[in-house]
Amino acid sequence: MVLGLEKAEVPDESQHSSSSADQVVENGREGSISPHRDSDSIHSHSSENSIRPVPEKEEIVQRTKSRSSSTRSRTINVIPRLERRGLLGNIAIIPEVDQPKHYKNSTKWLITLIVAISATAAPLGSAIFFPALAQLSADFNITPTIANLTVALYMLSMSIFPLWWSSFSETLGRRTIYLVSFSLFTIWNVGAALSTSIGMLIIMRMLGGGAAASVQAVGAGTIADIWEPKERGRAMGIFYLGPLMGPLLAPVVGGALAQKWGWKSTQWFQVIYGGVLFIILTSCLPETLERTKPRVPQQEVSDGNMTDRQTLTRISTTRSVKNKTRKLAKIFKRCIIDPLAVLGYLRFPPVLITVYLASCAFACLYVLNVSIQKTFGEAPYSFSVLIVGLLYIPGSLGYLIASLFGGKWSDKIMHREARAAGRYDDNGKLLLQPEDRLRENAWLGAIIFPGALIWYGWTAEKHIYWIVPIIANFFFGTGSMIIFSTSTTMLTEFLSKKSSSGVAVNNFVRNIFSCVGGIVASPIISAIGNGWIFTILGIWAWISAAGVIWSMKKFGLKWRADMNQNLKYV
Repeated sequence: MVLGLEKAEVPDESQHSSSSADQVVENGREGSISPHRDSDSIHSHSSENSIRPVPEKEEIVQRTKSRSSSTRSRTINVIPRLERRGLLGNIAIIPEVDQPKHYKNSTKWLITLIVAISATAAPLGSAIFFPALAQLSADFNITPTIANLTVALYMLSMSIFPLWWSSFSETLGRRTIYLVSFSLFTIWNVGAALSTSIGMLIIMRMLGGGAAASVQAVGAGTIADIWEPKERGRAMGIFYLGPLMGPLLAPVVGGALAQKWGWKSTQWFQVIYGGVLFIILTSCLPETLERTKPRVPQQEVSDGNMTDRQTLTRISTTRSVKNKTRKLAKIFKRCIIDPLAVLGYLRFPPVLITVYLASCAFACLYVLNVSIQKTFGEAPYSFSVLIVGLLYIPGSLGYLIASLFGGKWSDKIMHREARAAGRYDDNGKLLLQPEDRLRENAWLGAIIFPGALIWYGWTAEKHIYWIVPIIANFFFGTGSMIIFSTSTTMLTEFLSKKSSSGVAVNNFVRNIFSCVGGIVASPIISAIGNGWIFTILGIWAWISAAGVIWSMKKFGLKWRADMNQNLKYV
């Protein structure tokens, strides 16, 4: 038996069809869908362009049985080892298959876990440095604002590099990008650990952050490659545990390492982490990007190449120059123009406001991170480096809880909305709409995390006992994580055929917001205090979140239909 494959069954799809058919029958006992169904519901991320009346009960059952039997008769084709794509793809333990969504669930979860662990690397590199910033300032004799640049510019590189990683992953595949980026991540962290000046350290960290940021874009693409939309919210929530385990573990690890061996030990830790990840990715991760062209058997390729060689003829120098120029232009377009072109998705309102919502929460997060280090490392608290690191745990516990339950909750809401609107296709399958994910879950997150910011700001400003402002961070983590995971999942569904590009645009904008937040946080806190800065951020976040949720509910369907028409999505 080949690891991770089902020979002749794809249970998720058939089970979904069967249960959906039952729901149609139950909801339509009178023989028709409710007459109040909105005609706009024909636009769906996972549907055809029109909906015909729901068939009678017997017809639905017959179609469902027929569809289930035909699904069971399908076989999953394992790609021969020598024909597998991706760098060193022939040595991966989990084989590449022609339809990645047909992996059995245990294999999908294993791939999701590997990608989530890899996604920890980039945020780990930023958060691990927060407890050590005071040491860095003393060693290089620099101001706290300059020390914060090592984190802020790291975040800036995390916003820019994924544009290239995501663009290349759509042509070179996911696996190659993972392996190249993590080999570079390990090398640049060696340079950071050996840095002899603040300038060298900032450059090495920017390069390392840009390398590790590949997973933030490509990782979401991998999740979209292997999971159906009806299950993607839960999978995306688990995937997002990776990026959020960085803020949970990194300050603790960074505080312990910096207190024992100094700030350079944090960089050596990243070297080890990157090296281990490179080995895991090389050994276990298959290529998951779906093939756009039919696979040609190796023998036919060999024969074709031989025929081509026999028919080669001498060409003129002029034609040769034209061919080389055309080839260089194509390379320039692929390397420079195509990565920047993904920013064009921001012209579509569903993408723009979804990215904006996530960016607001992300900016607040990094202002909060700087505030914790500054506020509790100074009088009257004056905590040690290790204790400051431990103070980041409650917020990350909020991320953890929201990740475990928020994604599954989002999936249920989307299914509920589709059933309530009577959106089914001819086979009784629910027609799901991404914007349905923004319902009571998003309102809850939009109320909790801005309120928690104001709570934290004034209790920290008045130097109330440390546990009171730190509890507020737990609620900030819970509320903001609901927004993060829901926004990212929606982007993979809005841009289903370019899922990694959509997430790359999200990372680009939100990390720019976080970079600005990391730079201005310390001087603004010194100028006006924690209370006022977090009150301003809380009001801004609440107005932004409420506006986005309301706009998506009212205009989301029309906006997405226009976007799909523009992108020629079928």
